[in-house]
Amino acid sequence: MPKVTVDGVEIEVPAGATVLQACELAGKEIPRFCYHERLSIAGNCRMCLVEVAPGPPKPQASCALPAADGQTIKTDTPMVKKAREGVMEFLLINHPLDCPICDQGGECDLQDQAMAYGRSASRFDENKRAVDDKYMGPVIKTSMTRCIQCTRCVRFAEEVAGTPEIGMLYRGEDSQITAYLEKALTSELSGNLADVCPVGALLQRPQIFESRPWELKRVPSIDVMDALGSNIRLDVRQRQVMRVLPRINDDVNEEWIHDKTRHHADGLVRGRLDRPWVRENGKLREASWQEALETLAGKMKAASGRVAAIAGDLLDAETMYAAKKLLQSVGSELLEGRQTGLDYDVSNLGAVGFNTPIAELENADFILLVGSNPRWEAPLVNTRLRKAVRKGAQVFAIGPVADLAYPVTNIGDDLKLLSKLPKDAAELLSKAERPVMIVGPGALAAGGQGATLKAAAQFGRDGWNGYNVLHTSAARMAGLILGYARDGGIASVEAARPEVVLLLGADEMAATRFGGAFKVYIGHHGDAGARQADLVLPGAAYSEKHGTYINLEGRVQRAERATFPPGDAREDWAILRALSGVMGQPLPFDSFDQLRAAMAAEFPQLGQEGLIDLGFVAPSLGATDVSVTALPIKDFYLTNAICRASPTMQRCSAELIHGEELAEAAE
Repeated sequence: MPKVTVDGVEIEVPAGATVLQACELAGKEIPRFCYHERLSIAGNCRMCLVEVAPGPPKPQASCALPAADGQTIKTDTPMVKKAREGVMEFLLINHPLDCPICDQGGECDLQDQAMAYGRSASRFDENKRAVDDKYMGPVIKTSMTRCIQCTRCVRFAEEVAGTPEIGMLYRGEDSQITAYLEKALTSELSGNLADVCPVGALLQRPQIFESRPWELKRVPSIDVMDALGSNIRLDVRQRQVMRVLPRINDDVNEEWIHDKTRHHADGLVRGRLDRPWVRENGKLREASWQEALETLAGKMKAASGRVAAIAGDLLDAETMYAAKKLLQSVGSELLEGRQTGLDYDVSNLGAVGFNTPIAELENADFILLVGSNPRWEAPLVNTRLRKAVRKGAQVFAIGPVADLAYPVTNIGDDLKLLSKLPKDAAELLSKAERPVMIVGPGALAAGGQGATLKAAAQFGRDGWNGYNVLHTSAARMAGLILGYARDGGIASVEAARPEVVLLLGADEMAATRFGGAFKVYIGHHGDAGARQADLVLPGAAYSEKHGTYINLEGRVQRAERATFPPGDAREDWAILRALSGVMGQPLPFDSFDQLRAAMAAEFPQLGQEGLIDLGFVAPSLGATDVSVTALPIKDFYLTNAICRASPTMQRCSAELIHGEELAEAAE
């Protein structure tokens, strides 16, 4: 490892590190605009200049200079400061200096560095150039006169998103960044472009002129739009979530989130349930909590234990545990969370879990997708797979194949191919040191779990388990631990003919199920679940309650409450606790902390944080003769009740999925 001296302090740096990274290891802050830790090095902004000896007697760009043994680096000399001030002066020649009206104000790298290296006057008196704004779709708003041509957006689109739709036109002072043909960006990760932009050239269109950073309270949370459990931050003003931003977690989502996670926030305040409703003569009417709970308590007592609970996709573990204890108090075990009809063996968590750590996916050297479209089912799993492809991994697929932003070889639809792969794929698999198979919901829906498990041994190596099931529901893994999965799936619950069915945020269940039962919807949006219910009890969205979530790899994570439910709505567990009191069988907890403690005592996995051991053991399930001909997600942007209530998600769906042309206000 080379040793370098930074401002008089000798340190040892990893082989291959740059001078900029060496300076940061030494605790020095180096300004930069084009450099980004997760993108390739461009070296074109020249803001990170430092003095390096041995070397030419002039400042050098530290981001593109390898650290070598014996180097002496100086970061705060008069020459370095003067050079950085000169770079800043050049950058501000054409910048509009419109900080008071720019949404990036308060979070702008250029603004921050101008405070440190800017001058009070400019030596340039030519007219500032102006650049036309470019249309980049429903998520990104452009103000290209502010652009400093750092090319971070170009590199992100090319390297991370895999959709090279942005580039630079012309030369010199005429250079400008644009989307090719000025069409909407098709990437589901396009919102990250505004995060990597160091100025206000690329902004989040749905949040324009809505808030200022210093107005917002920041609350850490966990994403529920898919099963990955991305670490996010909810920025709140008063009682409304104004925006969703990523938190850095290299083991899960790095520092990215997809557009559905980022821009569903406007759906949290639309279409909300804020009071109880009772159905009379085919129509819902408003009711008081007392009336609603007494009505439900009477129905549950009369049901004599024939009560079922169906868990939705966005549910936290605490709500599912409270519902489970409520049903146990009336003598029922009719619990199910796979509301769309999926039925697979859950006798071993590892057989239905994602056994390869998410962070290790990028090191895979052979990838087989079975009935999966990871770009829509878990976009940040797809970015990891794309990293593996860029390192040389080859991807094969059984079942329908969508555009995954990397080359994929389709080998057919029949799961019999798992036992006899084509010659080229079989040879690559036999030589692979870290092979990965990803079983998607398309394969599970077709009944292909047995066939994939039979082939699981082919993807095992010493210390490496490459068998992975890709779920799409944030509540799935916690639900499986808590017993929300029966042999036969939801059909077996229906066959038990329950008289009362609790729909716990279950908006994806077909309305034709449980036709003769009294349906009770406990949830937050007036979506499909509320429309089919006989009694509606307003609950809390994920942002309005503390909760425990387990992601698809078995990582236990906790979210904090950011706001309070609207109107008379209450947290789901509190509704169930109040109901048990009206029934005369109060649940053994009176606060959320007591509930979480009781859950952790009964299910120790849910009491810890971080990865739990899924304990993979491949059951001896017989392979079935099935073909995977369809994938369940038809519209990436409208997969749950919150997204369907979001105007931004509706616009993304209309424009990016269905090809509708949406005019701007000036048009």
